[in-house]
Amino acid sequence: MYLTRFCVALTGVALIGLAGCQTVQTTQPGAVGVERKQRMLVSEKEVEAGAAQAYAQEKEKAKAAGKLNSNSALTSRVRSVSQRLIPGTGTFRSDAPSWNWEVNTLSTKELNAYCMPGGKIMVYSGLVDQLELSDAEVAAIIGHEMAHALREHSRERISRAYAQQLALAGVAVVTGAGEGAINLANMVASVTFQLPHSREQESEADIIGLELMARAGYDPNAAVSVWKKMMSADRGGTPQFLSTHPSPKSRIKDLEALVPQVMPIYQKAKK
Repeated sequence: MYLTRFCVALTGVALIGLAGCQTVQTTQPGAVGVERKQRMLVSEKEVEAGAAQAYAQEKEKAKAAGKLNSNSALTSRVRSVSQRLIPGTGTFRSDAPSWNWEVNTLSTKELNAYCMPGGKIMVYSGLVDQLELSDAEVAAIIGHEMAHALREHSRERISRAYAQQLALAGVAVVTGAGEGAINLANMVASVTFQLPHSREQESEADIIGLELMARAGYDPNAAVSVWKKMMSADRGGTPQFLSTHPSPKSRIKDLEALVPQVMPIYQKAKK
């Protein structure tokens, strides 16, 4: 892999602030068995600090526009669903239930939602209102986004981008041209709003998200219905939420195959 070759190349180049490449196990496998190890170039603490800054900036912009939590009923509903999901995160990370979770809504017609590193969640009203989502369908969306945070997918993607930038910076150091500063808050925002997740990351988020909603007592079949609604919405122009996600058709097929795996967990949670 490119990142492995890059780690080896770094042995001859001194770069300030680089802790070195690490292969980490960000989560426990859970009942669904997600066990892939990830290569990281930046620390979890640094990425979470950048995420907190980026999230604060997004909240400030929304607040200034009068769009932050302006629909109190929706905000209460989204927070209630999230609170049911959070205890289940401990299945994958023992520290996650005690994260400084924050859940807010943005009043906009856009269909979108995200969870930044460290549990910073934003749900766009258009996603819930236009698709007429049930609580279980909202749980499917939020559970999927929580899974990205649990698996530290943003940190993984930032590490890949960081590797590319540092490779260029390393060349600059060798030639005496100096290094450019890397702003982690900007990079967190970039991977959240612009850069697509890999199919591997999306598959992991789908799988973990299903288990999270099942543990919270939400019917995992709702994950399938959400993507069917997304596919219908896609016919009128690609929603922002889909711009960073793979084809709904393939996702629906994969989810339908995964639902039976977590149904026993859901049935137990309902009792």
